[in-house]
Amino acid sequence: MPTAMLLYALDLFGVAVFAASGALAGIAARLDLLGIVVLASITAVGGGTMRDVLLGRHPIFWIRDSGPIYTILAAIAATLVWVHFLPIPLHALLIADALGLGLFAISGAQVAEKAGCQPLVTILMGTLTGAGGGVVRDLLSGKVPLILRQDIYASAAIAGIAVYLLLRAAKLSTGAAFAAGLFTVIATRLAAIAFDLQLPVFALPR
Repeated sequence: MPTAMLLYALDLFGVAVFAASGALAGIAARLDLLGIVVLASITAVGGGTMRDVLLGRHPIFWIRDSGPIYTILAAIAATLVWVHFLPIPLHALLIADALGLGLFAISGAQVAEKAGCQPLVTILMGTLTGAGGGVVRDLLSGKVPLILRQDIYASAAIAGIAVYLLLRAAKLSTGAAFAAGLFTVIATRLAAIAFDLQLPVFALPR
């Protein structure tokens, strides 16, 4: 399979995983079917949409290519059927979510890089692509967004993007830098889950 096709397939996989997590959040919040569809869609493409708007990329990626929309609908249908008959595979979803975060973060950074953004802006755009949809999902679900809590989530994306940019600055090939950045995001996120790693919390003295 050509590299471009493989990356596109992986990108759609990330869309499906994030859509499933949004659908599960909608089910947990006891939303109706439309609410579930809205929440799943925002989770899956919200980050990339905000990135495209901020970078002035038109048409927005899911308008230019309807593949993500069909993927979202298929993921919602599969999730609804699954939870009706089987228990939710939480561990599998966490692993898939880590992969989706990595794919979106590095691909988002590549989009910003191609747009000529400076490194810090590239890190911001990549992190927004990976975690932005989840922020909106949490807000609409009445939760404190994951990136504002102690969980190592957005920080995993930042670490992976930083590795990608450093390797690109060292003249490593795009494919190798992408793979290294992706591995960093996934490994950091899964290590945080496995060992319950969290960022420090600073509290004001009483």
